[in-house]
Amino acid sequence: MKGVERRLLRLVAGRVMVLLVVLAAGQGVLLVVQAELLVRAVAGLDAGPLPWLAVVVAGRAVLAWVVALVAGRAAARVKRDLRGALLEREAGDAGARVTLLTRGLDAVDPFFTGYVPQVVAACVVPVVVLVRLVAADWASALVVAVTVPLVPVFGALVGMRTAALTGWQWGLLHRLGGHFRDVVAGLGTLRAFGRTGHQSVVVRELAGEHRRASVRALRVAFLSSLVLELVCALSVALVAVPVGLRLLGGEMALVTGLLVLVLTPEVYLPLRALGQRFHASAEGVAAAREVFAVLDASPVSGFGGRVVVGAGAPGIVLEEVTVRYPGAAGAALDRVSLRVGPGERVAVTGPSGAGKSTLLLVLAGLVAPDSGRVLVDGVDLAELDGEAWRARVGWVPQRPHLFAASVADNVRLGDPGAGVERVEEAVRAAAADFVGELPEGLATVLGEGGAGLSAGQRQRLAIARAFLSGGR
Repeated sequence: MKGVERRLLRLVAGRVMVLLVVLAAGQGVLLVVQAELLVRAVAGLDAGPLPWLAVVVAGRAVLAWVVALVAGRAAARVKRDLRGALLEREAGDAGARVTLLTRGLDAVDPFFTGYVPQVVAACVVPVVVLVRLVAADWASALVVAVTVPLVPVFGALVGMRTAALTGWQWGLLHRLGGHFRDVVAGLGTLRAFGRTGHQSVVVRELAGEHRRASVRALRVAFLSSLVLELVCALSVALVAVPVGLRLLGGEMALVTGLLVLVLTPEVYLPLRALGQRFHASAEGVAAAREVFAVLDASPVSGFGGRVVVGAGAPGIVLEEVTVRYPGAAGAALDRVSLRVGPGERVAVTGPSGAGKSTLLLVLAGLVAPDSGRVLVDGVDLAELDGEAWRARVGWVPQRPHLFAASVADNVRLGDPGAGVERVEEAVRAAAADFVGELPEGLATVLGEGGAGLSAGQRQRLAIARAFLSGGR
């Protein structure tokens, strides 16, 4: 397995893998028992084993259901953990982040529900069946043992090409999803400048590239299935022809010959199915590679301790703080040093892209510096309790988000337990006088994103929210 697959497997609990191995061994044993009962019923023209055969078939179905249940729960748990980890990162492009959190992580399902159980089955079931073949006819078992490695070899050769095409396909989908999200977000601006037609063409071209890449990946997947089927058919023929000749010559018992002919295809079946499962999970693996790249490269919250600094306005010191975003040509902050005394008011100015927003993100603990440190009353920010620190910080971003809720609920986000009097005080402190002119005042329900308010009014409500949180 490659690095991405191994890393995904490490996210699965060890007991889950042990359980899958046990279930695969049980399926292999039941498969052998099923073949024995079927051969006895056919060779002896005896209906006695048929009820037991039905029980064994039902047992295999139950084990298959348990495998699907265990794998499905493991997939849900891994996706939940990866989504939580992604949400804690600064992922850069919002459209690409949305694609990763939705379609990207959903594509990981086939890896855990199909590929991983099939890998375990391909490692366990052929061994169990081969042991029974050795006991039945060592010559046929030798042929099977020699030809079985050909299946994964040919599968790997075709799989490398499939992985490359699927990675290209996922990259195009990633680009398409991010661009489409950005177009929708900026639709008003595009309409104002008359550029909607041009963006329609761009989206159509990206969708066409993704469609062509998907067709190429599917073409290789179908060809790989043909290659594996051909290899397995030839391997089974190498066993079946000598067995048939030995049966005709009276050198082999009918029961033994039938058992060998029934069990031999079952040795190759898990390996053939593994190739199909690999192609189904290839997109998820490509998406997981992108997820891990974001997790490895994106800065995470700067908090890691439980220290709580005292009340009152703190003194803040930045010492040689450097922050670099993934994919950026230069540093957003390059060895910045700053000292802010308790109660001191500081205005940070500079051209767009100078790092003003990044500086505030570092102070809020939303971005961890690559080097340097931030001291709050002499304590490293990384050692502070995150909730306690943010309770003392008022945060007003450049583009504050307002939810589809009442004005009071949007302001109360700064302190969910605040009463009406405190909400009104925060609104007055933010000079949000327009609230009194709304149809229902504080009870007026806003649209998603603050629809119905101007950009300045949304900023005023964000200031009121910050005031209510205690950051003054």
